[in-house]
Amino acid sequence: MTAATQTGGKPGGLKGKLISWIMKKMMASAGSGGGPPPFVKAMLAGGSKSMAEMLATSSGFEGREKMLGTAVSVAIRTLNDTAPYPHDMNDALVKMHLGSVQFAKNQGVVNEYVTHDIKTMAPMLQRLKGMIDSTGEKEIALAGIFDRTTCLYQLCMDLHSEPGKRSFTFPYSKVLALSRAAGEYDLTDQEVHEMWLKPRILGYADALGVNLQVSDIGADNRVTVSLAA
Repeated sequence: MTAATQTGGKPGGLKGKLISWIMKKMMASAGSGGGPPPFVKAMLAGGSKSMAEMLATSSGFEGREKMLGTAVSVAIRTLNDTAPYPHDMNDALVKMHLGSVQFAKNQGVVNEYVTHDIKTMAPMLQRLKGMIDSTGEKEIALAGIFDRTTCLYQLCMDLHSEPGKRSFTFPYSKVLALSRAAGEYDLTDQEVHEMWLKPRILGYADALGVNLQVSDIGADNRVTVSLAA
Protein backbone atom coordinates (compact mmCIF):
# COMPACT_ATOMS: atom_id res chain seq x y z
CA MET A 1 0.00 0.00 0.00
CA THR A 2 1.40 3.41 -0.91
CA ALA A 3 1.74 6.41 1.36
CA ALA A 4 -1.09 8.07 -0.59
CA THR A 5 -3.61 5.24 0.01
CA GLN A 6 -2.56 4.89 3.64
CA THR A 7 -3.56 8.51 4.27
CA GLY A 8 -6.77 8.41 2.31
CA GLY A 9 -5.53 10.13 -0.86
CA LYS A 10 -5.66 8.87 -4.41
CA PRO A 11 -2.42 7.33 -5.70
CA GLY A 12 -2.23 9.77 -8.58
CA GLY A 13 -3.65 12.76 -6.73
CA LEU A 14 -1.82 15.91 -5.63
CA LYS A 15 -1.85 14.85 -1.99
CA GLY A 16 -0.40 11.47 -2.83
CA LYS A 17 2.37 12.97 -4.95
CA LEU A 18 3.24 15.52 -2.27
CA ILE A 19 3.39 12.93 0.49
CA SER A 20 5.47 10.64 -1.71
CA TRP A 21 7.94 13.46 -2.32
CA ILE A 22 8.08 14.32 1.39
CA MET A 23 8.63 10.68 2.33
CA LYS A 24 11.56 10.44 -0.06
CA LYS A 25 13.09 13.60 1.40
CA MET A 26 12.63 12.29 4.93
CA MET A 27 14.23 8.95 4.04
CA ALA A 28 17.13 10.70 2.33
CA SER A 29 17.81 12.73 5.45
CA ALA A 30 17.29 9.84 7.90
CA GLY A 31 19.72 9.87 10.77
CA SER A 32 20.21 13.62 10.68
CA GLY A 33 18.18 14.06 13.85
CA GLY A 34 15.47 16.07 12.10
CA GLY A 35 11.83 15.28 11.63
CA PRO A 36 8.86 16.23 9.53
CA PRO A 37 7.35 19.66 10.07
CA PRO A 38 3.98 19.85 11.87
CA PHE A 39 1.90 20.08 8.69
CA VAL A 40 3.56 16.88 7.39
CA LYS A 41 2.77 15.07 10.62
CA ALA A 42 -0.83 16.20 10.27
CA MET A 43 -1.06 14.85 6.73
CA LEU A 44 0.51 11.52 7.64
CA ALA A 45 -1.87 11.20 10.58
CA GLY A 46 -4.86 11.72 8.31
CA GLY A 47 -7.93 13.61 9.42
CA SER A 48 -10.72 15.65 7.93
CA LYS A 49 -8.72 18.77 6.93
CA SER A 50 -8.27 19.48 3.26
CA MET A 51 -4.91 19.95 1.60
CA ALA A 52 -5.59 23.70 1.37
CA GLU A 53 -6.32 23.90 5.10
CA MET A 54 -3.18 21.97 6.03
CA LEU A 55 -0.95 24.11 3.82
CA ALA A 56 -2.60 27.44 4.64
CA THR A 57 -0.67 30.12 6.52
CA SER A 58 -2.13 32.61 8.99
CA SER A 59 -2.15 36.33 8.21
CA GLY A 60 -2.61 37.26 11.86
CA PHE A 61 -5.72 39.26 10.97
CA GLU A 62 -8.25 36.43 11.03
CA GLY A 63 -11.44 37.83 12.59
CA ARG A 64 -10.19 41.41 12.16
CA GLU A 65 -10.53 41.72 8.41
CA LYS A 66 -12.97 44.63 8.63
CA MET A 67 -10.63 46.54 10.94
CA LEU A 68 -7.72 45.94 8.56
CA GLY A 69 -9.76 47.18 5.61
CA THR A 70 -10.71 50.34 7.50
CA ALA A 71 -7.08 50.98 8.48
CA VAL A 72 -5.89 50.59 4.88
CA SER A 73 -8.68 52.90 3.71
CA VAL A 74 -7.67 55.59 6.23
CA ALA A 75 -4.01 55.24 5.21
CA ILE A 76 -4.85 55.73 1.54
CA ARG A 77 -7.10 58.70 2.33
CA THR A 78 -4.39 60.31 4.50
CA LEU A 79 -1.61 59.88 1.96
CA ASN A 80 -3.89 61.21 -0.79
CA ASP A 81 -4.49 64.40 1.22
CA THR A 82 -1.94 66.79 -0.29
CA ALA A 83 -3.54 70.13 0.65
CA PRO A 84 -2.14 72.34 2.02
CA TYR A 85 0.80 69.88 2.08
CA PRO A 86 1.35 66.13 1.62
CA HIS A 87 0.31 64.50 4.88
CA ASP A 88 2.23 61.70 6.57
CA MET A 89 0.65 58.88 8.57
CA ASN A 90 1.83 60.42 11.85
CA ASP A 91 0.42 63.87 11.00
CA ALA A 92 -2.40 63.91 13.57
CA LEU A 93 -0.13 62.65 16.36
CA VAL A 94 2.54 65.25 15.54
CA LYS A 95 -0.01 68.08 15.56
CA MET A 96 -1.51 66.91 18.85
CA HIS A 97 1.93 66.97 20.46
CA LEU A 98 2.82 70.37 19.03
CA GLY A 99 -0.47 71.95 20.04
CA SER A 100 -0.03 70.70 23.61
CA VAL A 101 3.62 71.75 23.86
CA GLN A 102 2.83 75.21 22.43
CA PHE A 103 0.09 75.65 25.04
CA ALA A 104 2.42 74.51 27.84
CA LYS A 105 5.10 76.92 26.64
CA ASN A 106 2.65 79.83 26.48
CA GLN A 107 1.41 79.05 30.01
CA GLY A 108 4.90 78.48 31.42
CA VAL A 109 4.10 74.91 32.51
CA VAL A 110 6.28 72.80 30.20
CA ASN A 111 8.01 71.01 33.09
CA GLU A 112 4.68 70.21 34.70
CA TYR A 113 3.34 68.90 31.41
CA VAL A 114 6.31 66.56 30.97
CA THR A 115 5.93 65.36 34.56
CA HIS A 116 2.23 64.69 33.90
CA ASP A 117 3.05 62.69 30.77
CA ILE A 118 5.53 60.51 32.64
CA LYS A 119 3.00 59.98 35.43
CA THR A 120 0.34 58.78 32.98
CA MET A 121 2.85 56.21 31.71
CA ALA A 122 3.55 54.89 35.22
CA PRO A 123 1.54 51.63 34.95
CA MET A 124 3.45 50.54 31.83
CA LEU A 125 6.77 51.75 33.22
CA GLN A 126 6.24 49.84 36.47
CA ARG A 127 5.61 46.60 34.56
CA LEU A 128 8.73 47.13 32.48
CA LYS A 129 10.81 47.93 35.57
CA GLY A 130 9.71 44.67 37.15
CA MET A 131 10.90 42.78 34.07
CA ILE A 132 14.22 44.64 34.05
CA ASP A 133 14.78 44.07 37.77
CA SER A 134 14.01 40.36 37.51
CA THR A 135 16.15 39.71 34.43
CA GLY A 136 18.84 42.38 34.58
CA GLU A 137 18.25 42.94 30.86
CA LYS A 138 18.34 46.70 30.22
CA GLU A 139 17.48 46.29 26.54
CA ILE A 140 13.90 45.84 27.77
CA ALA A 141 13.83 49.59 28.43
CA LEU A 142 14.46 50.47 24.78
CA ALA A 143 12.12 47.77 23.52
CA GLY A 144 9.37 48.91 25.88
CA ILE A 145 9.69 52.63 25.16
CA PHE A 146 10.04 52.34 21.39
CA ASP A 147 9.28 48.95 19.88
CA ARG A 148 6.20 48.04 21.92
CA THR A 149 4.62 51.48 22.47
CA THR A 150 2.35 52.54 19.62
CA CYS A 151 2.57 56.25 20.46
CA LEU A 152 6.35 56.09 19.87
CA TYR A 153 6.65 53.86 16.82
CA GLN A 154 3.67 55.57 15.18
CA LEU A 155 5.37 58.92 15.85
CA CYS A 156 8.86 57.82 14.77
CA MET A 157 7.86 56.09 11.56
CA ASP A 158 11.37 55.25 10.35
CA LEU A 159 12.49 53.90 13.72
CA HIS A 160 15.67 51.85 13.40
CA SER A 161 16.36 49.32 16.15
CA GLU A 162 19.62 47.63 17.01
CA PRO A 163 21.01 46.23 20.29
CA GLY A 164 21.43 49.05 22.80
CA LYS A 165 20.28 51.75 20.39
CA ARG A 166 17.26 53.26 18.68
CA SER A 167 17.43 56.01 16.06
CA PHE A 168 14.80 57.94 14.10
CA THR A 169 14.19 61.11 12.14
CA PHE A 170 13.10 63.98 14.39
CA PRO A 171 9.36 63.71 13.72
CA TYR A 172 8.24 67.31 14.15
CA SER A 173 10.35 69.21 11.61
CA LYS A 174 8.03 69.09 8.61
CA VAL A 175 4.87 70.23 10.38
CA LEU A 176 6.75 72.79 12.48
CA ALA A 177 8.21 74.51 9.43
CA LEU A 178 4.84 74.67 7.69
CA SER A 179 2.94 75.71 10.81
CA ARG A 180 5.36 78.46 11.76
CA ALA A 181 4.95 79.91 8.28
CA ALA A 182 1.17 79.81 8.75
CA GLY A 183 1.43 81.46 12.18
CA GLU A 184 0.14 78.45 14.15
CA TYR A 185 3.20 77.81 16.33
CA ASP A 186 6.37 79.69 17.21
CA LEU A 187 8.21 76.57 18.42
CA THR A 188 11.54 75.55 16.90
CA ASP A 189 12.87 72.02 16.42
CA GLN A 190 15.42 72.63 19.15
CA GLU A 191 12.78 73.81 21.62
CA VAL A 192 10.55 70.80 21.02
CA HIS A 193 13.50 68.47 21.39
CA GLU A 194 14.83 70.04 24.60
CA MET A 195 11.47 70.83 26.23
CA TRP A 196 9.47 67.77 25.20
CA LEU A 197 11.01 64.79 23.43
CA LYS A 198 14.28 64.52 25.33
CA PRO A 199 12.96 65.05 28.88
CA ARG A 200 10.12 62.58 28.28
CA ILE A 201 12.48 59.80 27.25
CA LEU A 202 14.90 60.56 30.09
CA GLY A 203 11.97 60.63 32.51
CA TYR A 204 10.85 57.19 31.34
CA ALA A 205 14.41 55.91 31.73
CA ASP A 206 14.61 57.28 35.28
CA ALA A 207 11.36 55.53 36.19
CA LEU A 208 12.81 52.30 34.80
CA GLY A 209 16.08 52.67 36.68
CA VAL A 210 18.06 52.64 33.43
CA ASN A 211 20.51 55.24 32.14
CA LEU A 212 19.77 56.37 28.59
CA GLN A 213 21.53 58.92 26.44
CA VAL A 214 19.50 61.05 24.03
CA SER A 215 21.49 62.76 21.30
CA ASP A 216 20.93 66.21 19.89
CA ILE A 217 19.23 66.49 16.53
CA GLY A 218 21.96 65.57 14.06
CA ALA A 219 22.88 67.19 10.75
CA ASP A 220 20.84 64.40 9.10
CA ASN A 221 17.86 65.40 11.31
CA ARG A 222 18.06 62.14 13.22
CA VAL A 223 18.05 61.47 16.96
CA THR A 224 19.71 58.49 18.63
CA VAL A 225 18.75 57.03 22.01
CA SER A 226 21.19 54.53 23.48
CA LEU A 227 21.95 52.68 26.67
CA ALA A 228 24.63 54.54 28.61
CA ALA A 229 27.92 52.66 28.87
